Order: sequence, then C-alpha cells, then structure tokens
Amino acid sequence: MSARIEPAARPYDEDMEVTLEKLMPPGVEPLLLFRTLARNPRVFRRFMAGGLLDKGSISLRDREIAIDRTCARCGGEYEWGVHIAFFGETVGFGADEIAATVAPGADAACWSEREKLIVRLVDQLHETSSVDDDLWAALKQEFSDEQLLEFIVLTGLYHMVSFVVNATRLPMEDYATRFPRATG
Repeated sequence: MSARIEPAARPYDEDMEVTLEKLMPPGVEPLLLFRTLARNPRVFRRFMAGGLLDKGSISLRDREIAIDRTCARCGGEYEWGVHIAFFGETVGFGADEIAATVAPGADAACWSEREKLIVRLVDQLHETSSVDDDLWAALKQEFSDEQLLEFIVLTGLYHMVSFVVNATRLPMEDYATRFPRATG
C-alpha cells in the first residue's frame, strides 16, 4: 500500500531543510511523517510547535509508555515502530514491555504499579475521552498535576499523530519495529 500523500522531496526550501535536519540523528533521513507534513509548511510548523519530546515533567520511560500505548491503541504502527526503534532500548524496554504496549489490559507483569497507572490512563482516555474518579484518585497519589496534564496532552497529541499516519497510509520506515504478532 502506498502513501496517499507524496512526502516532500529534496530539494526542500532552505528553512525546511534546516528544520528537518535538526529533527533527526546525523545521517538519518527525515521521517516520512515529517516530510509528509512538510507538504504544508504551516501545518508542519504548528505540529512541531505542539510537540512534547523535550525534557518535561515526566521521565523518558513514562513518556514512551504513554506514547507507545497511545499509538498501539490507535493502530498507529508507523509511529509506534519509530518510537520503539529510537527509544525502546534507551528506556529499558525488552520484549515483554514492547509486547505489553500492544496487549489488552494494563496488568502486564513487566509494568510497575506506577506504570500500570499510565497504561490505564491512556486506555481510559482512548476509550472514553475522560478519566473516571477512581482512576483519577489513584493517579493523584502517584503524579503531580503538571505530570497529569503532560500525560493527557501527550496522549491527545499521539492520537493526532496516529490519525495522520493511518489516514495518509504512511509506509513503515525501514528501521521501524513492527507490532508483535499474536501467537497461539
């Protein structure tokens, strides 16, 4: 299946070339997602302005649990696979954690109680667009208001990213991880 919108190709406008170069590790081509959004520079810049990949109020591991779970719940294999490839090892994800990001439920043995709350938060936001009082009370015992706001916005942003990659049918990056396939 090919992408529905052809990604921007070199030569990019000079300012776009500089921006895209800053987003990727040396020697790695800009993601298809970034090049697709670059077809509309205004949308691309607004998208990048709303990103939360900087050092925020939550740890890198917590952030990746939220992002990967969100993308998995949305069927956003493209973005999930890029994040697992770029950050999975860095945050200590082994095969169990990777599989747990896509598995039903929040009770995988690989997650700490704190991490299970993150998975439950993402799942509940995905399913209801809200958070019930019981989960909120449990989250407040573990996370600050600033952290909760970051998790909620992060989950929403990666719903949007999943919408983009799914609707435009972006093909997987060559190095991206694929969703684990169910066995049995």
